[in-house]
Amino acid sequence: MRRVASPPRPHWQSKVESAGLIWHTPGQPYWNESAFYEFSAAEVDALEAATNELEAMSLAAVQHIIDNRLYAELGIPDFAIPPIENSWNAEPPSLYGRFDLAWTGEGAPKLLEYNADTPTSLLEAAVVQWYWHEETHRETGQFNSIHERLIALWKEFTGHVDFCAMHDAEDEMTVAYLMDTALQACLTATMFPIDEIGWDGEKFTSPEDRPLTTVFKLYPWEWMLREEFAKHLIASDVVWIEPAWKMLLSNKGLLPILWKLYPNHENLLEAGWTQPDAGRAWVRKPMLGREGANITMHQPGRDIETPGDYGEGTFIYQDLAPVKSFDGKYPVIGSWVIGHEPGNSSAGIGIRESDIPITTNLSQFVPHLFV
Repeated sequence: MRRVASPPRPHWQSKVESAGLIWHTPGQPYWNESAFYEFSAAEVDALEAATNELEAMSLAAVQHIIDNRLYAELGIPDFAIPPIENSWNAEPPSLYGRFDLAWTGEGAPKLLEYNADTPTSLLEAAVVQWYWHEETHRETGQFNSIHERLIALWKEFTGHVDFCAMHDAEDEMTVAYLMDTALQACLTATMFPIDEIGWDGEKFTSPEDRPLTTVFKLYPWEWMLREEFAKHLIASDVVWIEPAWKMLLSNKGLLPILWKLYPNHENLLEAGWTQPDAGRAWVRKPMLGREGANITMHQPGRDIETPGDYGEGTFIYQDLAPVKSFDGKYPVIGSWVIGHEPGNSSAGIGIRESDIPITTNLSQFVPHLFV
């Protein structure tokens, strides 16, 4: 694994915009093709194997949480338990997830967290870096079957799917991309803002008062539980994508549970609810935090903290992953899973890098290839 400097393509801005990435420079560059990460085929195999292993362990952890009723540890309210358990037992469709991994190419990839409910940077990983690769390094490989796998998974669906997002450029384009993959799978689909979902006293409805049946929502389950209509989720027969059980995986309380179930596993970092000794290196994360907000990275004699809106509530502590800068940048590998086919969910990676060892909403997306 190495970082390679590379000249950006002429007119790269219009090229990534044509692929749907309209937020490539939100005040500062987000898409960065002045470098790329190069892997060997063996390293790609290692990432794929680690991702499939972590997926199997995470699904086993869901069953463990349900069997042992560990909802309170994750801050799950009682009224959310029935939709979680019903969706787990009914096995409705689940589309995707993204493991964030720390790796330098040495040792085993380490799990930082699992974005299993509303992962973003999908368009960049599935499409934008693929076009970059085809234009600039087609003679090499890229670990990326995300687009094809999404279309194949949608083909297992039937009927109509409604797609919802907040009024946000990144969220809307991510959902528009997912809707396009559904349309390519010959489904029918519509898209509208999530705040236009209605409740008519008996069922959830579209802005045109059409009953909703299957809804993809790029909106976190923990936020859904705070909404006025949350109490109706129990009785509703809407198929939500992602399903309610995904809130057990997107919660960082999953990390201590995984460590308890699989202590000293090579792909895990020790995690718990209690602050470790100050002489150790650790990271403090909000259990329901997002985008690298309100994180404290502690090393003896030095702390790095990020601001944000998640400073209240429960925190978990995780050992600091082995960190290494590449040309002064710290990469995190987003490893994507499509569906939940045992041993075959891993579908590709995207990389974001930062000037500090914490990935935030300002971290840049950098393409990759393998040789």
